[in-house]
Amino acid sequence: MSGLLIRPRIRPRVAVVLVYTAAMCMNGLDSTIVNPALYTIAGEFGRPLSAANTVETAFLVALAVGLPVAGWLGDRFGTKRVFLGALTAFTIASAVCGLAPDLDTLVVARAVQGLAGGLLTPVGMTLLFRAFPPHERMKLAKVLIVPTALMPALGPPLGGLLTEHLSWHWLFFVNVPIGTAAVVLGVFGLREHVEGPEGKFDTVGFWLATPALGLLTYALGFGPSQGWTRPAVAVSAALGSVLLVAAVLHQVRAKTPLLKLRLLADRAYGSASALAGVTAAGLMGVLFVFPLLYQASLGASALDAGLSVFPEAVGLMLASQVVDRLLPRLGPRLLTVPALLVAAAVFATLAIPGVAENAWSVRGLMFLIGLVLGTAVLTVQISGFESIGPADMGQAMGLFQIVRTLGGALGIAACAAVIGGGHVTEAAADPGPYRTAVWVTAGLVALGAVMALRLPREAPQPPPFDDEDAPPPGEGLAADEAPAVKG
Repeated sequence: MSGLLIRPRIRPRVAVVLVYTAAMCMNGLDSTIVNPALYTIAGEFGRPLSAANTVETAFLVALAVGLPVAGWLGDRFGTKRVFLGALTAFTIASAVCGLAPDLDTLVVARAVQGLAGGLLTPVGMTLLFRAFPPHERMKLAKVLIVPTALMPALGPPLGGLLTEHLSWHWLFFVNVPIGTAAVVLGVFGLREHVEGPEGKFDTVGFWLATPALGLLTYALGFGPSQGWTRPAVAVSAALGSVLLVAAVLHQVRAKTPLLKLRLLADRAYGSASALAGVTAAGLMGVLFVFPLLYQASLGASALDAGLSVFPEAVGLMLASQVVDRLLPRLGPRLLTVPALLVAAAVFATLAIPGVAENAWSVRGLMFLIGLVLGTAVLTVQISGFESIGPADMGQAMGLFQIVRTLGGALGIAACAAVIGGGHVTEAAADPGPYRTAVWVTAGLVALGAVMALRLPREAPQPPPFDDEDAPPPGEGLAADEAPAVKG
């Protein structure tokens, strides 16, 4: 009886949604919130901007390094244990970032944040998708849209406001109370699931895939601004590509691979993963290049340019409502293909001379981008995992996030290459190259519309024996009941 008074009874599925949303909002914000503060950070520590840029690069490279092993760790040690461990590390690293006395400490703590973030996303989504069967995941649209799309869009304006009115330290301090509360809730509310990997740890796959993703992320991050011929960038790109090819060949042949590439053979999941990469390339590319076009066309400030894309966040919020209502009626294919075609047309409209000069036209088009592209992205994310069973969910999530992360990095790099190599940080007088880069992003999204024809026609349906009046599995269980363990 006393135990019940001390340990609160929390519905596991409610706890999963709350903890996932809190953790992913922190992770999503931290991927973009530091950008506006880099000048301030460099000035406070008396270092050049190029040195301050390592704050962001350390986060992105470490995040990519954590992705390949996330699925295996969750299966081996339990999704609850790994997720809460990563969330604790992320929260502590945030505090260290805010208290950092010098740039080197900040960079190291930022790398720890990135490594923990690389584990949080796939393991967190594994927790979420294991808690909800396929026919109930459409209800998750409102949950998924916030951390995966809305928070990165809110990062730059929020980062600018905090830096200007408080200090850059608060970019990291805001994570501490949220992360602490999420960890406490997770300890009492989440249920453990240990899938148990089939064999020994794939050491060879780890030493191939992990540095491959880290090196490629480094090259794609620094190549556009520093030049692709710079020795560090060129070597990272070449070595990362070789290791990636070797990793793929090894994963295909290994009996117990670190990454189950065979999952890509599933039509729904394989198509969704490829689409995730292409749409991420288009979206991240246009969010990178359009503020530069806006400055080149109007001579706007960096803050005005950043705020010009903010209406996209409003469209994203409405997209979650669209998916919740239309996906059960239309199905993944019929909802995604038209959405991507409209998104491609909107992207192309942004590149038409005269459009970027009209602030209200820009705001309206950015809203449409959030609405239609957000609808497509959410639909793909929900429908792609319909045929993935609980045993493979951790591996599938890790692989999905790897494809999406590399897709976004490639989209930015492609736009930077079109703009003009190492001069992407300076708004040129001629907006022509920027418009060409926007056309590239439109082409990527249009390619996604063709690929979406392979998505399933029908939305996930409840099993015939499902009793809608019965409480969902685990809803009435106390947090301290026996964990779900396999293997």
